[in-house]
Amino acid sequence: MVNSAGRDAFASVSLASASLSRVKQLVAAYVVVALGTLVTLAVLATTAPHLATDEAWGHAVIVAVFAIVLPLRTRAALRGSPSGLRALTVIGGVLLVVNLLEAALPGTFPAWMRAEMLVIAAMMLTLVILSVRVRRDRRTVA
Repeated sequence: MVNSAGRDAFASVSLASASLSRVKQLVAAYVVVALGTLVTLAVLATTAPHLATDEAWGHAVIVAVFAIVLPLRTRAALRGSPSGLRALTVIGGVLLVVNLLEAALPGTFPAWMRAEMLVIAAMMLTLVILSVRVRRDRRTVA
């Protein structure tokens, strides 16, 4: 008789590891998008001020703050912290909903920023799915 419990636990740890690796890449991409948004706004502020509205700047600053917080929580999750992983799930879920709602507000943001919001929402949906998968896999092992 072969003991499959050890093999199943190894598979769960391996899946969680792969998912966390994708989370790390996704968060890095989010940071690039956040910085790109700030650079774009800085350029637009001088070349096309009507596309760099106060609302757009407010959104960009909030996105940038999360570009600092998400990598910190990702590092904690990679070290095995349950609270770091929970924070990734919650932050990703909140950013998903907020970006979808902001993108749907008529006349508030320029079209280019609405596209950026939808990209971020898609990234956060993926982040939530991956972090929930890791949490499930970790519970399976424990």
